[in-house]
Amino acid sequence: MTLNSVLKAQRKLSAISSGGTSKTEVYNKFEQVLLELDAKGDLLDFGSGTGNLVKQFQKLNRFNSLTAIDIIEKPVEIDNFIQWISWDLNETTNLPNQAFDIIISSEVIEHLENPRAVVREWFRLLRSGGTLVFSTPNNESLRSLLALLVQGHFVSFGDNCYPAHITALLRKDIERILKEAGFHPPKFIFTDVGGIPKFPEISWQTISGGLLKGLRFSDNIIAIASKPN
Repeated sequence: MTLNSVLKAQRKLSAISSGGTSKTEVYNKFEQVLLELDAKGDLLDFGSGTGNLVKQFQKLNRFNSLTAIDIIEKPVEIDNFIQWISWDLNETTNLPNQAFDIIISSEVIEHLENPRAVVREWFRLLRSGGTLVFSTPNNESLRSLLALLVQGHFVSFGDNCYPAHITALLRKDIERILKEAGFHPPKFIFTDVGGIPKFPEISWQTISGGLLKGLRFSDNIIAIASKPN
C-alpha cells in the first residue's frame, strides 16, 4: 500500500467518523442565503457528506443541475438528478473550469489540509459573477475564545474533534484567503445559535430570549463571496 493510499484511507475514515452532516440551523441558513440571493443555475455542494443539504436544495426546484462531491460514496437515497462524485477533497478535482454558478460548502474547510488550495479550486470552478457560500466553526464566539484561553485551543478543535477538525480559521484568515484567490471581499453572517461554555446543550438564545446573537453568540459562521465578472 502506497503512502498516498494510506493517507486517503485515513482521510476517508476521518470523514466517515465525523458523521457527514451539519446542524439543521446551518443548513437552514444556507437555504435562507440562496433564496435571498435568488440563486439559480448549476450548483456544486462541495463536501456533501451524507447529502442532506443538497437534498434540501433539490426540493426548492430552482437549480438547473445539482452536483455533490465528497470522499464518501454516494448514499443510496440520493436520486439520479444529483450527480454524485466520490473524490478526496484535499486533491484538485477533475471538474472543468467555470462549471458552476453557485458553490456551497457546509462545515467542510476545517476538515481539509490546505484552505488556500481549496479556495483556489472554488475560484476555478465558479463562473464569472458566481457565488460562493461556505461555513465553518466560529472561533471568535465567547465559548470558543474561552476554550482557547483556558484549554489552549478553540472549542471545536480539541482532542475530541481531531482528526476531523484540523484547520481553524478566523474572519481575517478567510478574508485574506478569499482575496488571494481573486474573490470580492466576503460578507459574514452567523447562525445565531450558540451553546454556552461548559453546557453547550443550553444556548445563549434560550437564556436571553433570543437577544444574544451574532459573532460572539453563534457556533458557526458563514462567508458569502462572489467571483468578479
